[in-house]
Amino acid sequence: MKLTKPRLSFWQIFNMNVGFLGIQYSFGLQQTAINPIFLYLGAPEDMLPILNIAGPVTGLIVQPIIGAMSDKTWSPRWGRRKPYFLIGALLGSLCLFAFPHSPVLWFAVGLLWILDVGNNMAMEPYRAFVGDKLPEKQLSLGYQMQSLFVGAGILLANGSIVLFQYWFGGESVEEAGTIPQWLYYSFFIGAFLSLTTILYSVFKTPEIPPSDEEMEEINQLKGLPFSQRVSQPFKEIKDAVKDMPKFMWKIAGVYLFQWYALFIYWQFTTPLFKKTMGFTTSEAASQAAKMSLTYNTVTMVVALMLVPLTLRFGGKKVYALSLFGTAIALFLIPYITDPNLVLVPMVLFGIGWAAMMGIPYTMVSKIVPQDRRGVYMGILNMMIVIPMGIQTLSFGPIYKYILGDNAINAMLFAGVFFALAAFLAMRLNVPKSSESAESLITEGQ
Repeated sequence: MKLTKPRLSFWQIFNMNVGFLGIQYSFGLQQTAINPIFLYLGAPEDMLPILNIAGPVTGLIVQPIIGAMSDKTWSPRWGRRKPYFLIGALLGSLCLFAFPHSPVLWFAVGLLWILDVGNNMAMEPYRAFVGDKLPEKQLSLGYQMQSLFVGAGILLANGSIVLFQYWFGGESVEEAGTIPQWLYYSFFIGAFLSLTTILYSVFKTPEIPPSDEEMEEINQLKGLPFSQRVSQPFKEIKDAVKDMPKFMWKIAGVYLFQWYALFIYWQFTTPLFKKTMGFTTSEAASQAAKMSLTYNTVTMVVALMLVPLTLRFGGKKVYALSLFGTAIALFLIPYITDPNLVLVPMVLFGIGWAAMMGIPYTMVSKIVPQDRRGVYMGILNMMIVIPMGIQTLSFGPIYKYILGDNAINAMLFAGVFFALAAFLAMRLNVPKSSESAESLITEGQ
């Protein structure tokens, strides 16, 4: 029996997504500040991909397992998804506080592993949380609201890096093996936001209780022997992959090129500006943060604007065009040597980032069963981390032996992959039932 969900107001949808701000602030630091820290602690540039393997591995393992577990969880006090993103936020908060104190490279790499476990544990149930709460007519608004908070969180993270470097780092001399003091403050803010924003959403948004059938299944699971309870999430993942809609396999093709390219961009923006603009590591890290600041500002502005566009022209066309725009941005960046002019292509990148963070989740949420939404959102995120894992293992040798240790070539390589992702996105034909439902989404948007 399909559950009829109450329509939520704009501010109810806003409140339930506030917790995404802290999670994405943490991811913003990972995109912009972690690799400079590795460089400060002595990592060579061609080692950056493999040092970032924590993200793909933890995402691959943690997200689908947590998704499957949360599908079969219910606490009258804490709900279904909330216990998981509360624990994840606490773990992430502790790691963010400790990160800038890393004395050596291996310590920072170890902390990144723990931080990624916490972030993945918090983020995956949050994707399912939106699908649980909203009726189908509001899913587009719900996931684009998450996209807005993706932009806001990363915007704050990178804005803090730019400001603190300007206020406290301008006259500092880089010392090998030492993380500059100005970088500490951004991590401390992240440690605070990671937990407080999640708590805000937890206390502002009640979860919908399971149906009688779901509750019976949950109680049956509780009655199983411990060994069977432990193995149940893996069985859920296996069964879900076996039954996975063809549409999700097509998204996997898009994601292969999209996320491989994004990982290249995040890893090699700082080395790129050291080469094209002659910056020091601190100056290049600050410029990379300005780039992220710009595109995430654009993401915040356009995220909700994409809702009526996807309803009018279809998610497939808007998504594909946004990816192609991102490819154009990456083709332009290596040839612009002015620190201000190079921010212009980030407008296209920001539109693409807004689409990436919302449209695919809306599409998938409409076609998967309610009682398996957690595990399918976990599988969708596996499709993100597998390309990242491939990139961390393969791109170091590609960068060194094929691209000539040249960050300009790395950025152009990423642009080609975005163009391929855009081409594949044009094959994402939403099943007929979802298209007809989507055409009804007109009220209150």
